[in-house]
Amino acid sequence: MQADPSDLIQRAQQGDQAAFEALYRAHVGRVYALCLRLTADVVRAEDLTQDAFVRAWERLASFRGESAFSSWLYRLTVNVVFLGERASRRRARRVFTTDDPAALERPGEGSGTAGGRVDLERAVAALPPGAREVFVLHDVEGYRHHEIAELTGIAVGTSKAQLFRARRLLREALSK
Repeated sequence: MQADPSDLIQRAQQGDQAAFEALYRAHVGRVYALCLRLTADVVRAEDLTQDAFVRAWERLASFRGESAFSSWLYRLTVNVVFLGERASRRRARRVFTTDDPAALERPGEGSGTAGGRVDLERAVAALPPGAREVFVLHDVEGYRHHEIAELTGIAVGTSKAQLFRARRLLREALSK
């Protein structure tokens, strides 16, 4: 007998761990896929998936049912990923410096597969983080630019520019 999703949510909000486990099993695949697309790193995606569900458990009482549970969970996941990425970038800035900023604009150079074909997933993974985040949120997950701006704390114009940049870099990578 399949449990009613709203019943599972209500029971989980009351502290029922078995109900939350059922919610976890129902959504873990899509949450992991979203984390993987946003980070392009299997290990980080696994960690962030767990972080997202920990945060969901902690914040479950804030779910009011005004949208689908999956929408609430995916938005929470995106926020977890972005918070993790911001922290990683801050750490990386303290450690990594370069005299050639243009090198950061040439992701994955020379990493094509045999025959010059580049797999789309690899090309997306090789995008600079800002461009990859906007591309995944807009073209893969279907968020609008104003939603991306709200989620990421960037301007709508920056979101549009990052999407343009991501598409240009993908076209270049896939045409090699």
